[in-house]
Amino acid sequence: MSAKPDEPTITTELLQTTKLPMTADAILHDFTHYFGRTLGRRSVSAKAPFVYQAIVFAARDRLMERWRKTHDTIEAQDYRRVSYLSLEFLMGRLLRNALLSLDIEDETAEALNRLGLNLEDVYEREKDAGLGNGGLGRLAACFLDSCATLALPVVGYGIRYQYGMFHQRLENGHQVEYPDSWLREGFPWEIERVEYTQTVHFGGRSNSYTEKGVTHYQWVDTHDVLAIPYDIPVPGYQNDIVNTLRLWSASATDGFDLEEFNSGSYVDAVAAKNAAENITMVLYPNAATENGQELRLRQQYFLASASLQDTIRFWRAHHGDDFSGFAEKNCFQLNDTHPAVAVAELMRLLMDEHGVPWNKAWDITRKTMAYTNHTLLPEALEMWPVSMFRRLLPRILDIIYEINARFIDEISRRWPGDNERIRRMSLIQEGGEPMLRMAYLAIVGSYSVNGVAALHSKLLREGLFRDFAELWPEKFNNKTNGVTQRRWLAACNKGLARLIDETIGTQWTKDLTQLKRLAELADDAPFQKKWRTVKQQNKVRLAADISEKTGLLVSADTLFDVQVKRIHEYKRQLLNLLHAVHLYDRIRRGEGDAVVPRTIIIGGKAAPGYAMAKNIIKCINNVARVINSDPVMAGRLQLVFYPDYNVSAMELICPAADLSEQISTAGKEASGTGNMKFMMNGALTIGTLDGANVEIREAVGADNFFLFGLTVDEIEKLRGQYDPQAIIAADDDFQRVMHLLESGHFNRFEPGLMDGVSRSIREPADAWMTAADFRSFIDAQVLAAAAYTDTDRWTKMSILNTAASGQFSTDRTMRDYNDDIWRLEPIKLNGN
Repeated sequence: MSAKPDEPTITTELLQTTKLPMTADAILHDFTHYFGRTLGRRSVSAKAPFVYQAIVFAARDRLMERWRKTHDTIEAQDYRRVSYLSLEFLMGRLLRNALLSLDIEDETAEALNRLGLNLEDVYEREKDAGLGNGGLGRLAACFLDSCATLALPVVGYGIRYQYGMFHQRLENGHQVEYPDSWLREGFPWEIERVEYTQTVHFGGRSNSYTEKGVTHYQWVDTHDVLAIPYDIPVPGYQNDIVNTLRLWSASATDGFDLEEFNSGSYVDAVAAKNAAENITMVLYPNAATENGQELRLRQQYFLASASLQDTIRFWRAHHGDDFSGFAEKNCFQLNDTHPAVAVAELMRLLMDEHGVPWNKAWDITRKTMAYTNHTLLPEALEMWPVSMFRRLLPRILDIIYEINARFIDEISRRWPGDNERIRRMSLIQEGGEPMLRMAYLAIVGSYSVNGVAALHSKLLREGLFRDFAELWPEKFNNKTNGVTQRRWLAACNKGLARLIDETIGTQWTKDLTQLKRLAELADDAPFQKKWRTVKQQNKVRLAADISEKTGLLVSADTLFDVQVKRIHEYKRQLLNLLHAVHLYDRIRRGEGDAVVPRTIIIGGKAAPGYAMAKNIIKCINNVARVINSDPVMAGRLQLVFYPDYNVSAMELICPAADLSEQISTAGKEASGTGNMKFMMNGALTIGTLDGANVEIREAVGADNFFLFGLTVDEIEKLRGQYDPQAIIAADDDFQRVMHLLESGHFNRFEPGLMDGVSRSIREPADAWMTAADFRSFIDAQVLAAAAYTDTDRWTKMSILNTAASGQFSTDRTMRDYNDDIWRLEPIKLNGN
């Protein structure tokens, strides 16, 4: 917000007269200043956090002047803006990305070298910002990177969790969760903006009154929480644009009751403070309990309310209370269903706080809200008990009921007398415990609804949201996901990036389609040799990391077969485990010479309340212990569970992978982005026709993709007559694998451990149809192993995968969003 006319200001022009130089000398000078004067340190050691913090301050200063200029330009030119609401932003480490974006990585390395320090060691000192769980949060981070690089005025809004995604430790093979205290040493990238604090309401009741014949509503007797913003710079790649990620932290309106404290009630004295701060304490509380569900709902509303209030604050600072042009200048992109309550909250703010009549407020809402769906799993579509809403958000519930009443009227006019359709489409699912369907609220209140891969969007239109697509076909569209090549190739795979630079130039960092020029060299023997050298170096690096984390000595001369992602039954880590047991069985039966030496690497975290996923982790570790301790397996087969998988781990893993496992049940994975990262780094995919696998296979060609498994249509036809017992009985290999799992071979002293996974495979009601795809998966793995033994062929396929990855950049994704949904004008800075 601009300063008031009578407030003294430091003008942009004055600040820009002292623009900071980008040389090694200047960086060393600033580093020394921050290290010695701000942090008060003398002894220089890369192992302590202070070198990292001082370098961040030096880099942040250079970002700050660009950040300020970007903000001032957006404000002065009154650009249309997007507010991107996401409950997750899995940003990973920020320092390397910032230095690359500023084009000062070499200068920073030189400055540190003069002090005997290594920049790579400093990079390792940075903690991952644990603000996300998996693909959803990492995608949001990639989106922000690309928006800044494309100079699009987009502000990210999220939550500043005190404790992020938990740290995973393995104790006797079991996942045990430990707090991720990522803020313990501070977070030098963030800037607290207390002047933009918002107040968020909970509880209380709705009150109505009539004035001059008009009924007005108030939300009274509320328990209020303060939302304090912390801003993080999001730099574009070497274009002087710096956008903002604004994260909200919860605080009590009155943090301390001195009277209670003086009376000896120490716990009661800080009760309000603790209750408020719980909202932003932990990413994704365990929703297995009612308290966990309530806390999650509080998080969702807290994010939506604070973010919308902030956007309205910015609007009123420049346009006053005239909202007639609000929709022309604002768009709210809802990243999945979590922020769907924003539809009703915007209505409340416009009507109750700013006096906008219902029809006008609804018109503004439906012209500003856009909804991205990221899942085909009905249980992930966010449904909340009406009773919980009535207790926590009574005024919001009133508004949702009114939206639903008007929506039902619209359905009735379109399909008179079709009560069954009304029941299916209502925002309220009736029953013993009425539930609010938040995905439906997002669809009804938005002007755009998109899926994140061509198949996913098709299945949304024809299945999950079919009724809504029939009512509003123009709302539905596809925006296939992507990843940013700056982080997922240029930064994490330096060797390959250098080879590409030397071969086709550097433009691919901004235009990934340039990689298609590599296809011309796929058969070139000298280029293939360089390509293999880079891959081998990356495998050696990952092998060393695995040894450090697990104690296992992994051979970089084996095929690195990798599946790293959130542990979930639909992602079918269990199918991968069956293949590992199959290979173990073959080798034990004397077929070791026919098995291509392979290291199977599985990594990922299970949600704390997801018992089956945690059991799968335990089973993987038990099988791994047997395989890795068997001398017969030496040099032939290893199974590794990579612990505490996160963004920084993926930056080591994806450059080293040979084979990328994308083996979800067809029709269950919305898109996937790990598949794109592996492809971009030259891994070959073995996968089903699910999510973005379909488009990856089309891009690279069927000959360079190992396809297996039932299709979506075949799965639907099989339902109701699926007989996994018969499938197992008809396959000798499968019988032997199941016998090994069920005989106690992998759990001699833990009886019953494998019973859960065994039942899930044999159960006809298994929604993931693991048994149905076993034989097809084994056969595809044989083809992959055969291809790997032909070094020249495999290298050619690897090069072609990278060459075909151009369409999977988030730069392309964000251009699609902007062309079809957002309609933003790129920021034009003076002098650019």
